[in-house]
Amino acid sequence: MVLDNVRIVLVNTSHPGNIGGAARAMKNMGLSQLVLVDPVRFPDPEARARASGADDVLEQARVVATLEEAIADCVLVLGTSARDRRIPWPVLDPRESAGRVLEQLGETPEAPVALVFGREDSGLTSEELQRCQYHVHIPSDPAFSSLNLAAAVQVLSYELRMLWLSEQGQPTKMHKIETTAIHNEIPATAEELEKFYAHLEQVLVEIGFLDPQKPRQLMPRLRRLYGRVQLNRMEMNILRGILTETQKAIGAPAAGERRR
Repeated sequence: MVLDNVRIVLVNTSHPGNIGGAARAMKNMGLSQLVLVDPVRFPDPEARARASGADDVLEQARVVATLEEAIADCVLVLGTSARDRRIPWPVLDPRESAGRVLEQLGETPEAPVALVFGREDSGLTSEELQRCQYHVHIPSDPAFSSLNLAAAVQVLSYELRMLWLSEQGQPTKMHKIETTAIHNEIPATAEELEKFYAHLEQVLVEIGFLDPQKPRQLMPRLRRLYGRVQLNRMEMNILRGILTETQKAIGAPAAGERRR
């Protein structure tokens, strides 16, 4: 899978729980390559505890001494940054970064791409960011802009997976639900609509709402109303059912039945 070549690089992480949380976020989104640059504490039981089942990501994680070593074979490197830097650099938001990553993987599918995350308290240094072709900024609330490291990994990983699913033509769960609903919503035919309007008019007369001698353009207005909605067969059946139950309640024969 193309996402196998996406590398998450954590630089000098101080809290092992954040490493575990990042591993969990990665596995949630189908990523597996984790590289740790000079972590303060790793391996550590707290990292495993926070991984919550993403133990394989931790076990396969590679520990290196420098960022240079972590990204040496990468053809594209993006570094997260929460601050404006002295030297302007190309800046992407998470969604744009996902597009750039997938574009690169489309061109060089066998070559790794890196998403680099900095220290919990100070992020990446200017020198480290200068080793990245792009900076990625998560547009959080300026009044409280700092994200937990694992949360930042989750945001970028999520955007990457959603775009990848879209490009693969694989629907998300919500899209599957919507697609199933659409398949069940076959539009009502002209004949079915005419039967509904006849049934509706019959019931409106029976309950005294419509006077056949003074119709007041009621039915044309109702036709226009329902025409805007574009009823499907399921909705049509519901409305016909309501009309039938109304007739039962007032003791009138249902549509198609004759009075005795």
